[in-house]
Amino acid sequence: MNELTNLKPAEVFCYFDKICSIPHGSGNTKAISDYCAAFADEHGLRYIQDPADNIIIFKDGTAGYENSAPVIIQGHLDMVCEKDKDCTIDMEKEGIQPVVDGDFITARGTTLGGDDGIAVAYVLAILASDSISHPPIEAVLTSGEEIGLLGATALDAAPLKGRIMLNLDSEEEGSFLISCAGGIRVDCITPVKHMVDMAVRYDVTISGLSGGHSGTEINRWGANSNILAGRLLYALDNQTEFWISDIKGGLKDNAIPIETDLRLYVTSRDCEAFEETIRRLEAELQNEYAVTDPGLKITFKRGPEEISHMLDTRSTGLVTFLLMNYPCGVQRMSSNIPGLVETSLNPGILYMTETELHCSFSIRSSVSSAKEALVDKLVFLTEFTGGTCSFSGDYPAWEYRQDSPLRDLVAEVYRDMYQKDCRLEAIHAGVECGIFSSKLPGLDCVSYGPDMFDIHTTRERLSISSVQRVWEFTLELLKRLK
Repeated sequence: MNELTNLKPAEVFCYFDKICSIPHGSGNTKAISDYCAAFADEHGLRYIQDPADNIIIFKDGTAGYENSAPVIIQGHLDMVCEKDKDCTIDMEKEGIQPVVDGDFITARGTTLGGDDGIAVAYVLAILASDSISHPPIEAVLTSGEEIGLLGATALDAAPLKGRIMLNLDSEEEGSFLISCAGGIRVDCITPVKHMVDMAVRYDVTISGLSGGHSGTEINRWGANSNILAGRLLYALDNQTEFWISDIKGGLKDNAIPIETDLRLYVTSRDCEAFEETIRRLEAELQNEYAVTDPGLKITFKRGPEEISHMLDTRSTGLVTFLLMNYPCGVQRMSSNIPGLVETSLNPGILYMTETELHCSFSIRSSVSSAKEALVDKLVFLTEFTGGTCSFSGDYPAWEYRQDSPLRDLVAEVYRDMYQKDCRLEAIHAGVECGIFSSKLPGLDCVSYGPDMFDIHTTRERLSISSVQRVWEFTLELLKRLK
């Protein structure tokens, strides 16, 4: 017998156990979506399942709640699939193996998928019950959340009549999200020209930075290796004659880059000045970022004098200009919520081809107009230097509501149940609430969930006692939404 079947609340963990047995990584959600459809059939519930694997399940209000306003309960079907090197589980075809360890559930050698399998389990347990008091329910389970909120974006929200939504996709009990940033990826492409000449080759690396997620950790005010490359090029330009042959930094637009490699060419008479400039800049940056990036270093390796392809003088100057002037990091703090980053951007990917410089930015803002203004700034800068921009992954902000009856009720219920105040928080990252608030005008929404730790890693663990408390809170909240 699986250990999960003995846990409380049993009605939740029996479904979580089933979810764990079904492969449901991002892009592989057909089986879990079909399971939810079969569940709806079994319980005589109307549902809509779309080609993106999203599913909406409808349930009437219980006695006394028939005429109450419908409530949307929402989570996502997909999980992040990571596993240890020695793990033999094929996560495309096999379920995970949950393990109970004290108050925690973990998985043997893989991610657990508590994010967001526990939300699906909560939803199914509510839909299956004949004893829970609740208004009419519109349960919305989406696909592709972990890879860009794809399911929520594709969902036809027209069948949804509710304007109250409980999003069950947070990982800290007692913390209720009430706002999130919107975002967009901007790819800036600028033409460059090469020449062939003879000069001394240097391979230079900026490394040792702390990095982090460009949403949740941008407020650390740490260094970005791609932007430091611009400072390096500008410092060299003031002291030496040099040319750029190659530049590459960062792997993902939403991760603050920790390392950038440059191949530069210098006239033989400038080698001493070149090396001294790098040493001096390294010392300055190490002092400047001593707290946030204590491992920062700039290393270089001198090569031979050789004939090679390199950017011509104008293109070298153009790249230096762009990397010195691209905006980066926190642009503005919120005036509504103290301590919240309102608007930021991250030049996360930088590389060069034979004919172009490419730089990819992740822009975030909890104010839509501020996001668009930052896009305009990048477009203007890029087009002014002869380049073009393309856009992808645009998702709206979930803007803070000055008036939110649901937020007030959540705070009241939490205070009544636990004799303390909950935390009402906003995050500088994207959640599905932003998509739904753009599709459902007037939507009043909160996001919450039980304690989870180290999500998206094989150390992921879900608190059993927290699942119980959040379950009890959700049932009381539904009861008071009459």
